[in-house]
Amino acid sequence: MKKKINAVQFGLGPIGQLCAKTIIQKHSDRINLVGAVDIHPAKVGKDLGELIGVENLGITVVDDIRSILRKNKVDLVFHTTTSFMSDVKEQLVELIKLKLNIVSSTEELFFPWFRNTQIAQEIDNLARRFKVRVLGTGVNPGFVMDVLPAVLTQVCTSVKKIRVERVVNASKRRLPLQLKIGAGLKVGEFKEKKATGKFGHIGLVESLQFLAYILNIQLDEVEEELEPIVTKRSLQTEYLTIQKGRVAGIHHTAVGYKDGKEVITLDLKMFVGDHKDYDAVYIDGEPPIKMKILNGVFGDTATVASLINSAYLIFNARPGLLTMADIGLPHGYLKI
Repeated sequence: MKKKINAVQFGLGPIGQLCAKTIIQKHSDRINLVGAVDIHPAKVGKDLGELIGVENLGITVVDDIRSILRKNKVDLVFHTTTSFMSDVKEQLVELIKLKLNIVSSTEELFFPWFRNTQIAQEIDNLARRFKVRVLGTGVNPGFVMDVLPAVLTQVCTSVKKIRVERVVNASKRRLPLQLKIGAGLKVGEFKEKKATGKFGHIGLVESLQFLAYILNIQLDEVEEELEPIVTKRSLQTEYLTIQKGRVAGIHHTAVGYKDGKEVITLDLKMFVGDHKDYDAVYIDGEPPIKMKILNGVFGDTATVASLINSAYLIFNARPGLLTMADIGLPHGYLKI
């Protein structure tokens, strides 16, 4: 790991702001945040401290990273803009050509070799050419439903089947996530949004394919289903009123088959209600493993932690498009 990383926060939505704030408050001894980028006119020109709720930092938000590079040496970019490879490709290409390492929260970037093969190959080739590293990570994908079960298989002499469950009470989460899972929609509206292919949780199939890659199998078939969870009573969050009979959230599954057998199942429920969060991994192996995290892993905080902790590790990896399997054992850092 470099002694101290000079970094830029690229994208200042809720996750980007939390990432910047966490770096300033908890990681300033290891990461020197030298700039922030966003294209929203209401953010450009403001001091970053004002946006993230701390004292003025002397870091002015700009809409072009080149203005930061003219004044600072930058090692790495924390990239937190959007979920889809097709939408971030140009951003990634620009950053790579500027010889910047990238840790990104883009869900499809976590394991893009299955659904975005061509873009992934282009990014990998370019990153190798400019000798930088590009990594997609987060909490899901990035940990709960992929990296965590993969690590648990270390103590199994054989693995027959893996099932991972994640249940999230979206009542506690930010408005963009509640909207992302369709909270408050009519069922017909949910189906229309589902048909766009850019709705609901993004990255479940990427998690599935990552697990298959780790387990050294090529799946014969993948089944993915996204269905609404409809509330039987009216619900209220800080942001929304959800009427009885409307959508409270999603039930999203991805199942991988090998030789006609179901070998990997990922089951995700994210909805508004009064239920308890949890994450669970069930491994049919030798020995069998059943692990449950009571109250679950809180998504926003964990996403930021994964971005920051991975940033320390990627400099040990080869240049190119990386996965979490390429950077060594992911871990946090003890603060006393």
